[in-house]
Amino acid sequence: MIFLNLKTYPASLEKALDYVETAKEVSKESGVRIPVAVPCIHLKDASRLYKDSFAQHVDDVKPGAFTGSLPAEAIKEAKAAGSLLNHSERKVPFEKIKLALDRMNELRLETVICAESQEEVLKIGRLNARFIAIEPPELIGSGISVSNAKPEVIRHAVDTIATINGEMAVLCGAGISSKEDVKKSLELGAKGVLLASAFVNSKNHREFLRSLASAF
Repeated sequence: MIFLNLKTYPASLEKALDYVETAKEVSKESGVRIPVAVPCIHLKDASRLYKDSFAQHVDDVKPGAFTGSLPAEAIKEAKAAGSLLNHSERKVPFEKIKLALDRMNELRLETVICAESQEEVLKIGRLNARFIAIEPPELIGSGISVSNAKPEVIRHAVDTIATINGEMAVLCGAGISSKEDVKKSLELGAKGVLLASAFVNSKNHREFLRSLASAF
């Protein structure tokens, strides 16, 4: 898996859908799953174009008097595949992670939960989520891959998850920016990668994504 997080880089719907269309095309031609987390305002349009569109955050609330919140039901209504949760730029207390995940699971939506430390890996690894993404915050957007700078972090996370939750897949995030970074992540036991700025800032998005996909 190559999980793309667009953050709020694409201000326009046209630009967001261009990124989504690129992921859809490369996924189809390569056979590599490439979900895309889009800004909330573009989620419904992205999901119409590509079934593997994700929200970037989900709240632990049901529809009701919760101004500014994004309930799982709204993600379901948009026909999205799921959501990121607990990204380092949108941290969530552990109890709220559990509640939000329960809502997502009830609605049969996928959740990719981010962890920035071994302590979080241990806690999140015991939850009923399909994916955990390991992202040391100091390397996010740095261009320095965690798989090269801190390979022991990925290796330890993979071993920990294998021990406590055989159903959970580990993704490697933070600084992933090349085919070599992806290869190294896979060698360390990850099932895929999560990235943002390296994709949106690349000069040729299709060729960049094709290069990453070729690592599989």
